[in-house]
Amino acid sequence: MHSTADKRLFWASFLTLIAAGIGFSIRGSILGNWGQQFGFTQGELGNITGGGLVGFGITIIALSFFADRIGYGPLMILAFLLHTASAVVTLAATPIFDAYGKEATFQCLYWGMFLFALGNGTCEAVINPLTATLYPENKTHWLNILHAGWPGGLILGAVMGLIFEATGTRWEVQMGVFLVPTLMYGLLMLGQPFPRSEAKSAGITLEGMMQELGLLGAAVAVVLLGVWMTEPKNGLGLNPIVGWGIAAVLLGLFGFFSSFRLGHWMLAFLLVLHAMVGYVELGTDSWITNITGTILDNKTYGLMLFIWTSGLMFALRFFAGPIVHQISPLGLLFGSAVLGTIGLLLLGSVSGALLLIVAATIYGLGKTFYWPTMLGVVSERYPRGGALTLGTIGGVGMLSAGLLGGPGIGYKQDYAASHYLQEKAPETYQRYRSNDENRFLFFPPIAGLDGSKVATLNSNGAQLQADIAALEKSGRQLSDDKNLEKLNVWWQGAKAFESQDRPAVKDATLHGGRQALIWTAAVPATMALGYLLLIFYFRAQGGYQQVHLGGDVDEKKTLASEYQTAP
Repeated sequence: MHSTADKRLFWASFLTLIAAGIGFSIRGSILGNWGQQFGFTQGELGNITGGGLVGFGITIIALSFFADRIGYGPLMILAFLLHTASAVVTLAATPIFDAYGKEATFQCLYWGMFLFALGNGTCEAVINPLTATLYPENKTHWLNILHAGWPGGLILGAVMGLIFEATGTRWEVQMGVFLVPTLMYGLLMLGQPFPRSEAKSAGITLEGMMQELGLLGAAVAVVLLGVWMTEPKNGLGLNPIVGWGIAAVLLGLFGFFSSFRLGHWMLAFLLVLHAMVGYVELGTDSWITNITGTILDNKTYGLMLFIWTSGLMFALRFFAGPIVHQISPLGLLFGSAVLGTIGLLLLGSVSGALLLIVAATIYGLGKTFYWPTMLGVVSERYPRGGALTLGTIGGVGMLSAGLLGGPGIGYKQDYAASHYLQEKAPETYQRYRSNDENRFLFFPPIAGLDGSKVATLNSNGAQLQADIAALEKSGRQLSDDKNLEKLNVWWQGAKAFESQDRPAVKDATLHGGRQALIWTAAVPATMALGYLLLIFYFRAQGGYQQVHLGGDVDEKKTLASEYQTAP
């Protein structure tokens, strides 16, 4: 039996994911508004969504080193302050745009999302080890229930997005809604005593937790941190020598304080797989509403489809325990990866509303159990790592989603759409190409389609005229807004070609979204192969078993056989 205080802490933790899900969902639904108002390309919008996830991952990892020492209560106060600060910065985007232009607005939205992510990451550094501590005998089941809060928040955010869309509510109002569950979790946790983690209660020191993660596991996280430090658009933009030098120093420091233990090869492998989970689940979710809305030629239908898949995830996560009991966590992950692959391939290929619903359902079933079941596997197999191993795997997933998933899928859309339009209608491409190139890792730079130009075309200039009217209503002239004035001059020349440009741009945008989903299907396909290899490994070892601190001799032998020490 669990006390009322334990249940209160668990449901408060649940609400933190409701807040994160609402913020994520609403942000996805207003990407189009940002593209129209500020003139961002698909790749630039992808970089902004990346900012909303990268900080999440960095915070989880960093605070996991100190969660037990600082205490969960102070960390939740910090989370509340960060969430509030993120709202202030993000809501400043419009006046920043009016005063300083597009580039400053990009930074404003990026860092607003980054602060929101820091708040989410602070929460995540607490709630996963807290749940594992509250329910040590059934971790995977309760972690799945906990993370049902995420799709619950997605659903609430999407439903409110539909209402706001129908009522013409400004995006600033929509973005501030996540503060309601933030206040609720703050009140529920106020004054509550928090238990010590399972590892801390067993007397395991921070050094012991670091040795459990080991250099192999830490290297996975450090590589992603190196990407963040050197990426110019969705990272710090440091000189590669400096950025990767800092990354090497971080890994060296970790090795020094962990006695240069290599750790578990399997844990490092799970971290790589979870980086793929972050890419395919959160990276795709950053774009799925826009892409399916384009396929269905209706943004609202795309949002409704997103609500449907999130509803599946929300309901099914409450039943992970019985499924795991039948087929093991790795069996569940393998089946999920297979379904995810099929779903993405179908989403990028089928036509018609009914077939798209079927494809989205398969995709939704596939993505349901990825994240919390991976947390459960790491917690069950490596309990000595405590908050550190749980934080690292969560952080790796978020870093991958922010650095690779969101920007990568945006880049794939820009790449496919621009090449398609250059081939089919080169003159149209020259009219609608962005002046700024989209770069992603080591891939060649791409000049995608300008979001504000495409929005002007799709509305036949109505959105542009509405923006000009709003500017004049505020007492300013068109010449006071250089971006809007430039767009207006462009449209005066481009609207003569509207009848030939509209179908070409629409086809290119649709092609870009479809191709991005098809190419992304390679990620869950690779995950499925990885999970299958782990299933075969455990079958050779006598089957998957949960490791308990102070457990039986066989379990200790299994743990020891995977452990290596650097020579």
